[in-house]
Amino acid sequence: MTAHLHDWLELIFRWFHVIVGVAWIGASFYFNFLENRLDRAASRNREGMAGHLWAIHGGGFYYLEKFKVAPPSLPQTLHWFKWEAYFTWITGMVLLILVYYLNTQSYLIDPRVADLSPALAIVLGLATLAVSWVVYDQLCKSRMAERPMLLAGVIAVLLVLLSIAMTSLFGGRGAFIHVGAAMGTIMVANVFFVIIPNQRDLVDALKENRAPDGDKGKAGLQRSRHNNYLTLPVLFIMISNHYPSTYAHEWNWLVLVLIMAAGAAVRHYFNVRHLPQRKVWILPAGALLMVLAFFITMPDTRAPGGADLPEISEPVDDQAIRAVLDQRCIACHAANVAQGGIRLQDDADVHRLASRIHATVVANRSMPPGNVTGITDEERAMISAWYQGLER
Repeated sequence: MTAHLHDWLELIFRWFHVIVGVAWIGASFYFNFLENRLDRAASRNREGMAGHLWAIHGGGFYYLEKFKVAPPSLPQTLHWFKWEAYFTWITGMVLLILVYYLNTQSYLIDPRVADLSPALAIVLGLATLAVSWVVYDQLCKSRMAERPMLLAGVIAVLLVLLSIAMTSLFGGRGAFIHVGAAMGTIMVANVFFVIIPNQRDLVDALKENRAPDGDKGKAGLQRSRHNNYLTLPVLFIMISNHYPSTYAHEWNWLVLVLIMAAGAAVRHYFNVRHLPQRKVWILPAGALLMVLAFFITMPDTRAPGGADLPEISEPVDDQAIRAVLDQRCIACHAANVAQGGIRLQDDADVHRLASRIHATVVANRSMPPGNVTGITDEERAMISAWYQGLER
């Protein structure tokens, strides 16, 4: 009953997380689209106007205008965009607790990486989120903020260092998710501590009949831009646990960095594609990064069983493999459980999934998660020898 309740809590909060995340990302993408597609030249002669935009959607025409700072008076109805961001972070933190902090031995700690206690692993994970925000925020408040490209470069370097640090502390899945959680925390903190307060100041200035502070609007726009570029890397991390060839690889930090950079490149292309010089090389550059990640994660066909595994001289039959799987894997992959849709109930299932078993148990060793069932190197070697026999 406890496991069933845990599964449903995870399902509900994951669904909620996706719903509010889609709403937040959709709003972010839309407003960045508006900012990038404003007709600024036509609004030059209109005092206080930054630009306008015509659009058609759902069978109707829309006309939108942006003020350089604020309108002359406060409109009766003003729509705010904040709760999507807040609930995305809240539901994400609940999922972090449900999936990783209540299952530290399975999804967070990997003794091959660092032999941490559950309490220490959780403290390090939470500290990472807080420290990431503090460091990022101080950089944005420094004089470096006056040089956007330099600031972006420094942030990128810090994300690389964060990826290296997390993969040196946690197992692959836990490492990836904490890099994503750190970026998500930065994004929502940007909304909570900078963007919304600065927007409130603009509104209050209109109510108090004082001149709005244009610098606060610029600071909010800068943070919004950063959020925009972090979005696709965070989205990849949200789905990365389905792809052990990325998080379980020996060079998982590099794989993560390459895919995050590819996502940022794609986002950059859509941000600048309206400009006269469209920089068409950006998308091919992003694709090249993905191709590089693909080749890095390719299994070594010269040593498919793993160079450090014991040598198995005798043929391994189905019965021997069945015994290993029943002891090490069936608890999560029986007919009535079948986590990840992987069912290892009978020999037909095992033969059908032979390549996947070999990939996750031998090639990248992502299964069992955290090696909670204690599979040995000899058993992994048996699976490798059995699989090679099937291939022949």
